Amino acid sequence: MASDTRCRLVLVAPGGQTAQERAQLVADALRGGDVASVIIPRLGLNDADFQAHAEAIVPVVQAAGAAALVEGDSRIAGRARADGLHLAERADVLAEAVEKHAPKLIVGGGNAQTRHDALEIGDAQPDYVFFGKLDGDIKPEAHSKNLALAEWWAAMIEIPCIVMGGTAIESALAVAETGAEFVALRDAVFGEPGRAASVVAEVNALLDEKAPRFED
Repeated sequence: MASDTRCRLVLVAPGGQTAQERAQLVADALRGGDVASVIIPRLGLNDADFQAHAEAIVPVVQAAGAAALVEGDSRIAGRARADGLHLAERADVLAEAVEKHAPKLIVGGGNAQTRHDALEIGDAQPDYVFFGKLDGDIKPEAHSKNLALAEWWAAMIEIPCIVMGGTAIESALAVAETGAEFVALRDAVFGEPGRAASVVAEVNALLDEKAPRFED
């Protein structure tokens, strides 16, 4: 089944350990099957440590055929040769980044709490809009507000959206059922060391079997 006909998986890279160990966790996950992109969060690291973190993970992601998106720092994204920039910011900040860095870099994100926020972010013409927070997977299910925003958005707007899932694999299907193009998972994949590849495989199998298909 062609994965681009249904909702695809986006990974949020995990924290903890050293940069090399985090890169190995991501590499393990990517062996499990189709992943559209990996967002590399700041994790509260200082510039030097975040750069080392990004430089360790970016090539691993790209080698697997996925896009590597660095959170919030265009200089580090450039130094790490990432594919894009993820900004959990207001519409004006996002618009400035789109103007400055697109189309050389993928630029997306946002911090949409309401439909109005989402439309303002959409006006900036990012490559995608993100509903939720990168560390927002605190329950098994995806946040109901984000699911509702995604369903409304997907029915009306052509800009793709990514929705933060929950800690349960099944949350990916709930996101897919909104019509969203992408579901982001973090703890669902990386919460149990050694299982990341099999979880990615399970999520892809679930989406292959049950996710709605996009119209051409």
